[in-house]
Amino acid sequence: MNFEQLWAGWRSSYIANAIHALDHEVECVFCALLDLDDEREAHVLWRADHAAAILNAYPYTSGHLMIMPLRHVGEMEEINPEEGFDLMRGATNAVRALKAAYAPEGINVGVNIGSAAGAGIPGHFHIHVLPRWRGDTNFMTSIAGIRVMPESLDETWKRLKEGWPDT
Repeated sequence: MNFEQLWAGWRSSYIANAIHALDHEVECVFCALLDLDDEREAHVLWRADHAAAILNAYPYTSGHLMIMPLRHVGEMEEINPEEGFDLMRGATNAVRALKAAYAPEGINVGVNIGSAAGAGIPGHFHIHVLPRWRGDTNFMTSIAGIRVMPESLDETWKRLKEGWPDT
């Protein structure tokens, strides 16, 4: 059997938002999502004075989220101390929420700076936080270059929002 496509209907709203943002001359999809009034629609989990947590629209696994400064800044060395504090507080709370929502066996926290390092949106600095389990490699990724997600982004948002600490 040859599988060339896997339907993921939940991605259409993200793509529509990104296209809408680009149509209105917004240069950064993260900034456009952070500007939306409906945080559930934008999949924003948490917001502080200088940073926010948002679900990754193209997750490696359910629960994959990103912490980013509210200010559009692309380089780690451009982060000011207040943003740095909120970024670390957000990453710490993301770990707490992931443990509460998914009980993972491990968690990856990482940063890709620049396109060569794998940053999909290199112009807006962000920290990836995602749950991991032993043996969670997915043969679909290896064989077909796609990922199969067991839940929608809306369900992931709900689970993580419920587990997000009030700190």
